[in-house]
Amino acid sequence: MTQVDTRAPVRARKAPQPSSPPARRKNRWRRGRILAGLAVLTALVTAGHSLLPDGGNLGGFVETFLPWSGLLVLALLLGALLRRSATALVATALPGAVWLAMYGGALADGSSGKGDLTVVSHNVAAANVDYAGTLKVLKDSGADLIALQEMESAALGEYRRGLASAYPYYLGGSTTDGLWSKYPIVPGGFVEKDGIQHIGTAARAVVETPKGRVAVYYGHLDSVRVTPRSGFGADPRNESVKALSAALRSEPEERVLLMGDLNGSLTDRAFDPLTEQLTSAQETAGQGFGFTFPAAFPMVRIDHVLSGGKLTATDSWLLPRSGSDHRAVAASFKL
Repeated sequence: MTQVDTRAPVRARKAPQPSSPPARRKNRWRRGRILAGLAVLTALVTAGHSLLPDGGNLGGFVETFLPWSGLLVLALLLGALLRRSATALVATALPGAVWLAMYGGALADGSSGKGDLTVVSHNVAAANVDYAGTLKVLKDSGADLIALQEMESAALGEYRRGLASAYPYYLGGSTTDGLWSKYPIVPGGFVEKDGIQHIGTAARAVVETPKGRVAVYYGHLDSVRVTPRSGFGADPRNESVKALSAALRSEPEERVLLMGDLNGSLTDRAFDPLTEQLTSAQETAGQGFGFTFPAAFPMVRIDHVLSGGKLTATDSWLLPRSGSDHRAVAASFKL
C-alpha cells in the first residue's frame, strides 16, 4: 500500500540580503545625533565662554579648565568612530577647529633662547621640608631673580642661608613671601587692598640690573575655595587682582615683572585687568600650557611670570619637581 506524505513542504529560506550601499550611507548619517549635539555644545561653550554667567564665579571656573576641552573633543571623536557616525564626525570637527584656533599656538615652541635676565617663581609649600632638594632646584636654574611663596618661619631661615652666597640681595614680601636677587634691590612697598597690607596682595621692589631698572611685583594672591554654598569662591582673590592691576597702571618704571602664585589661570576672566597690561612669558616664549598644580599631575597653571613695558620674553619653562605641590616656573627676558 502506498503511503502518502502529508507533511507540509519545507520552504527554502532566503538568506538575509546585506543592505545596499545607499542604505548604509543613510544609516551613518542617522546614527550619533546625541554625540553631534554634544560636539556643537562643546564648540559653543569653548568659543562663547565669555558669555557664560558668572554667578558663583561659574564663568571663571569653566574658563580655568577650558584648555582641557581638547580632551572632550578627542572623546567625541572616538565616540563618533565607534558609532560609525558621519554626522558625529562632521560635528566634532567644529569644536576641534575652535580649540585649535584658541590654543593650537601653545603647541609650538616660542623660545628664542636665553635673554639678559632670568627669573624663577616658586611656591615652595608650607609642608615641604626638603629644603636641600628645593634649594638645589632653585640654584641650578641659573636665575638672576628668585621669588618664593608660602614659606613658614623655619623655612625662611633655611632658604635665606641656602641662597645667601649666590643671591646677596634679599627683600621680604608679605608674611610668607620673599625675593632674592644677584643685583641690588630698592624696596618699593606693598600693593594694598582696601588700605590693608596682607597675604592676599603683592610686594613691589625695583631691581637695578646692569642693563637698567626693573620693577618687580611678587607675591601670593588669595586662595580659591570651591564649596556648595559659595560655588567657586574666588572673590577675595579677584579683589586682590583689581588692587594689583591699579598699582600696575601707575607704575613709573619702563620695565615691569610680576611673579608669583596668583591662584588662578590667566584664561579666567578675573585676570583680564592684568592681562590687558602684562603678557604671560609662557604664552609668548614657552611651549605647551606649562601647568604647575598639583605637581604630581598638573592640571592648571596658577604660578606665573608676566611682563610689561620694555621687556621681551625669550624663553619660559618649568623647573624639575621639588618637595612642593607646585612646579616652579622660570622665564628669560631681553632687557
